[in-house]
Amino acid sequence: MTQAPDPHAWSRASVEQQRQQQEEARPPAAGSANPLEQVLFEVKRTIVGQDVLLERMAVAMLAGGHLLVEGVPGLAKTLAVKSLAGAIGGAFQRIQFTPDLVPADLVGTRVYHQRTGEFETTLGPVFANLLLADEINRAPAKVQSALLEVMQERQVTIGRETHRVPEPFLVMATQNPIESDGTYPLPEAQVDRFMMKVLVGYPSSPEEHAIVERALQPAPAPQVMLQPADLVAMREQVERVYVDPAIVDYAVRLVAATRSPASVGQGDLERYVTYGASPRASIALVLGARALAFLRGRDYVLPHDVDEIGLDVLRHRVVLSYEALADGLDADTVLVRVLRAVAAPDVVLQG
Repeated sequence: MTQAPDPHAWSRASVEQQRQQQEEARPPAAGSANPLEQVLFEVKRTIVGQDVLLERMAVAMLAGGHLLVEGVPGLAKTLAVKSLAGAIGGAFQRIQFTPDLVPADLVGTRVYHQRTGEFETTLGPVFANLLLADEINRAPAKVQSALLEVMQERQVTIGRETHRVPEPFLVMATQNPIESDGTYPLPEAQVDRFMMKVLVGYPSSPEEHAIVERALQPAPAPQVMLQPADLVAMREQVERVYVDPAIVDYAVRLVAATRSPASVGQGDLERYVTYGASPRASIALVLGARALAFLRGRDYVLPHDVDEIGLDVLRHRVVLSYEALADGLDADTVLVRVLRAVAAPDVVLQG
């Protein structure tokens, strides 16, 4: 295969050099037993379908990101997260977001004890390995913003004391898109901290038939297939997955195209985009693609990995104009055209 000109071609020399450096510590190759595959198999004993959602959950765990899940009621969004938490082990907390919550209900507060005359810090439910923020858009912005520090910095500041949350730490939030009464839109700064936003659709007829059959008998309790220490070790393996500079360049060009569609020949979309994706999107594309490659048994990232998670990483970071809403366009419609207009790098692999 003829090597394409830079910057859109992979570097043979850099690939070979990276492989030599990682010869003694490489992630599992294709065909080897991946512990996360056993976790997903265990979750599938409870969940029917939802393959994309479950895979994105695994990617978020491996990449150290957070996941926002959106779908109409009754699609087992909460059950999927709870089943995954049961199969992983570690500390799990669920917070049902309601309009009367206050930030202290999430992160904790200082409590005065009259007998001792001293204040004692009481930590909130965010101190867990896996946190389920159920129906996060039912709480006001001040409560949603209470998660900003812990999602970004993995720590909570109460008074003058800073407390670290346990590792690994992952926030999975669900929200209902069809109701407006009693809901609050998530602040842009909050949304941007979610690595991916996954849309959950209705099941197919065979899947729904299987769902009803499983509902006729008690659901089996998920077995613990993985410990938090195992997940931390797997994250270290993911960090050794090779990412070619051409892949980084590709991710940056994809994100830049969302800010200026005219730069990739989509000038008619300029009036529909108010704000494009932030640099966090470029980081999330690369980290997510690296985790997806590891999950599929590869020690290198392909452009296809970036393409596959592109919509999930970008759809909640692009702010559309009122004109787009008036014309009935959503973020996915705009992004599909923009992403298709960006040329992917040519892959040059060693024999």
